[in-house]
Amino acid sequence: MSTVLPPRVTPKRKLPDTLAPATLDAAQRSTVHMLASLLLDYPDAQWFDRLDVFEANAASLPATVAEPLERFIRSAREAGPSAWQKMYVTTFDLKRKCSLYLSYYATGDTRRRGTALVTFMDAYRAAGWEFDAAELPDYLPAVLEFSARSRSDVADAVLAAHREGIEVLRAALESMDSPWADVVRAITLSLPKVDQRTRERVLALVNEGPPTETVGLSLPMPAFRAVGTSASRTGEQP
Repeated sequence: MSTVLPPRVTPKRKLPDTLAPATLDAAQRSTVHMLASLLLDYPDAQWFDRLDVFEANAASLPATVAEPLERFIRSAREAGPSAWQKMYVTTFDLKRKCSLYLSYYATGDTRRRGTALVTFMDAYRAAGWEFDAAELPDYLPAVLEFSARSRSDVADAVLAAHREGIEVLRAALESMDSPWADVVRAITLSLPKVDQRTRERVLALVNEGPPTETVGLSLPMPAFRAVGTSASRTGEQP
């Protein structure tokens, strides 16, 4: 009688493939970040009403980044609001490695996360921006909007500092064959090439996941959407 035993050692996941950056000018990069910011938001009725606007702006981009964004938009349109909303919640609310909150990848639910969130707030203020939204300051769509609207060196530094989290998110979504992988893929195509040291940190996060110490954080800080003093996310153009 033979017995099948579980393996004593399981292989770790391979290092995520890096993507060669797309050739984009400053305006195109801003468009990619604004589109990705909007496409990663919760797909409510207004979100679906604006799919044609999103698609028109995606079509204006170089094919390398336009194709994944257009594919994502087609998938959303074909699925319809109810199915797409359910998929969104299942993907981003229930899976640790698919968090849209960037500091979570480095700190998890630990005491260090409060400090990380304050750092985000300080960065936005340093660039002359204020906050007016219902999310925390490390919310990826908000960071991307900040980058798109401000075109600030501070925004570039924030994205660079959290590149590992973005790459882990991409790897997790790709491993699930999630349609949102296309949006994050477009983001990574708009960013500089990942160096070896960053790739190694990404691998560690892919294999081990974010820290898990739970401390019951209660953060009395405003929720975030990166906007200037007169900007908002309610306009028709991304």
